[in-house]
Amino acid sequence: MATENLSFAAQVSEWAKSELERSEAVFQTAAQEVANEVRTPVAEGGRMPLKTGNLRRSLMASTSDMPRIQEGKTTFSDSGIEMIIAGAELGSTIYLGFQAAYAARMNYGFVGTDSLGRSFNQTGYGFVDAVAQRWPQIVIQAEATVRGRFEGA
Repeated sequence: MATENLSFAAQVSEWAKSELERSEAVFQTAAQEVANEVRTPVAEGGRMPLKTGNLRRSLMASTSDMPRIQEGKTTFSDSGIEMIIAGAELGSTIYLGFQAAYAARMNYGFVGTDSLGRSFNQTGYGFVDAVAQRWPQIVIQAEATVRGRFEGA
């Protein structure tokens, strides 16, 4: 149906619905980019240390609360982050968190003796902090990506 055949109220309603869809797409695209960037290995230009991939796989997404550390769990499988983000509605919160007990040590570093009696003098990789600092740029990039999808349609 051509826009000129719609009433003014219908045009405004159609525009508002389209803008809401765009905003939700920007929200989801930006959140997915954060999840992707925080898991990008050092060898691929990111800051995530990659030995077995377990730390990467321990990243979980939730729309209800922050994912918790899984003490004692040593092996993680991919958790379907993409599906959680794709299902998130505008106005909700997407929580991303690493479940591996050693995630904080890998991000922030650790000097001293841990609870198991092991000594560390480990520099952190800052993979979470680096991506968090880029949030404004990530949202701008997501907006440009979404604009291109909507305008190209």
